[in-house]
Amino acid sequence: NLSSPRIERMVTRIRSLETTVTRTETEALILENNLIKELSPPFNILFRDDKSYPYVMLSGHQYPRLAYYRGRVDKRHQYYGPFPNSWAVRNSIQILQKVFQIRTCEDTIFKNRSRPCLLHQIHRCSAPCVGRITEENYAQDIHKAVQFLEGDHASVMAEFEQAMQSYSDNMQFEQAAMMRDRIADLSQVLQQQSMDTVADGEGDVDILAIAMKGGLACINLAMVRGGRHLGDRAYFPKMGRFKEDAMPNSDEVMQAFITQHYLSDDAESLKLIPKVMVIQDFSDSPENDELQELLNTKANKKVQILKQPQGQRKHWLIMAQNNAELALTKRLTEAGGQEARTRSLIEVLNLDLENAEDLRIECFDISHTSGEATQASCVVYQKHDMQSGEYRRFNINDIIPGDDYAAMRQVLHRRYANFQEIPPEKQPHIVLVDGGKGQVSAAVDAMRSYGYDFPVVGLAKQFEQLWLPGADAPIELNRGSAGLFLVQRIRDEVHRFAITYHRNVRGRAANMSLLDEIPGIGPTRRR
Repeated sequence: NLSSPRIERMVTRIRSLETTVTRTETEALILENNLIKELSPPFNILFRDDKSYPYVMLSGHQYPRLAYYRGRVDKRHQYYGPFPNSWAVRNSIQILQKVFQIRTCEDTIFKNRSRPCLLHQIHRCSAPCVGRITEENYAQDIHKAVQFLEGDHASVMAEFEQAMQSYSDNMQFEQAAMMRDRIADLSQVLQQQSMDTVADGEGDVDILAIAMKGGLACINLAMVRGGRHLGDRAYFPKMGRFKEDAMPNSDEVMQAFITQHYLSDDAESLKLIPKVMVIQDFSDSPENDELQELLNTKANKKVQILKQPQGQRKHWLIMAQNNAELALTKRLTEAGGQEARTRSLIEVLNLDLENAEDLRIECFDISHTSGEATQASCVVYQKHDMQSGEYRRFNINDIIPGDDYAAMRQVLHRRYANFQEIPPEKQPHIVLVDGGKGQVSAAVDAMRSYGYDFPVVGLAKQFEQLWLPGADAPIELNRGSAGLFLVQRIRDEVHRFAITYHRNVRGRAANMSLLDEIPGIGPTRRR
C-alpha cells in the first residue's frame, strides 16, 4: 500500500537495496539527510542553504566586547541569535551601543588606548579602556544588554528607572540624567518597533509558512529573537525532477525543510532550534509527532510547536504566509521570463530541442594580465539558470603570451578531451565564445581537430551580433530580443567569473614579499 504517486514511482525504479544500521532513529534521520545532500537523489526534496547565520557576540573579556560574528563558535564567548541577515545584527548592535554603551573595539586597540575614542564622545561607549567606568558598573550594563537580547525589555526599563531614582535621591544628578537619557533612548527604540515587532516575554520564536504553486514551493522562515521580529528568509527546495502528478504535498515539503534545517549533524543546526516554533499546517500525523520528538532530543529541551497560534504569534504567521506567497510569485515570474529567453534563443538558432529546460550552454572566456598568467574561464547555463557549481577555471600554459586563439584551442581540448564519457544531459548544445568570426573559426578548427562536434556560437562585443560557423554575415537581433539578452547575461557572467579570480590573484601578489622566501621569517618579523 504505497502512500503517494511519488513513492509508487520511486519504488518501480528500485534495482538494489543497501542497509546501514544506526543506534537511534535520530541518527538514522541525520544519516538520511546527509546522504540526500551528498547524492541529490531525484525523488527527494533538497534545500540548499549555507546555514551560516550571523550572530551578536559578547567576548569573554574582563570588559566584554560587542561584535558581529559569523562562523564557528568559541566557548569563551557568548552568542545571541541567529539573525536572518547581517542588517538585523548591525541594527541590534547599534541599539545596544546607544542604550548600554558597550565597547565594540578590538582587544588590541582596547589595551593600548590612552584617551577615549570618538564613540565615547558621541555617547556610544562608556570608555572602559581608560577607566571612565568601573568594572562593576560595566558588568551591570552587560547584564542589562543580555536581558534586552533575551527579550526582557520590561525588567531593563524598570532597573533603569530604579537606578535613576536612586541617583536622584542621593543628589547625583549627572548620573541620574545619564540614566534618564538611556530610558529615553530605549523607549524610542521600543516605540519605533512597536508596530507588531516587539513582544515582551516572547523570547526566541521561528515562524514557518509555506506556499506552493506551478510546481514550485517556497518556505518562508521568519525569526523573532528577544521578542523582536528581525525579518525573514525565503527557501526554495530543489524539486525540478518531480513529475506534476507526483509532486510532494505541503506537509512533506515542510517535514523535509525541518529535517534538513534543524536536524543536520552539525553544531550550527543545534543553535538554530528555538524554544517555540509556529508552523503553518503542521498536521497531526505520526511523522510530525516523531519529528517533534527528534527536535526535543536534538535540542535537549522541550520545543513547543504551535499549529494555531493566537495574538502576536498569529499576526507573525500571517506575515510569513504573505511573504512566502510574494516570494514564490516573484520566483515564478522570474522563471517564466527566463524560460521565454531560453525559448527565444532556441528559435533564433533553430535548435532541435523539445524541452527548453534541457538547453545547455557552456561559455568560455580567455583573460590575462598584459599577456601573462593566461586563464580560461567556463560558465554553464542549464535549466533556465546559471549552474555555478559547474563553473571551471583553466591555467593556460605553453603558448605564446597573448595568443588567444591558442589559448582557446587548449581550453576546448582540455574541457572536452573525454567527451565520449560525458553523460548526454551534460553535453552542451551550444559552445558560446566571446568574439566574432575569427574567434568562432578558431574554436571550430579546434573542435574538428580533436573530433568534437558541439555547435559554436560567437557573440561579437561591438554590435552584439551572433556569429555562426562558416557564416558570411552575423545574425542581427533587436536590442530588445530575449535571446540576445540571454547570451549577453551568460557572456557578462563569464567575464565576472574571470575578473573576480584575477583580482584575487593580483591581491595576493601585492601582499607577497621577497622576505617570504627566507626560512624562519614570519609575518610579524617581515613587517
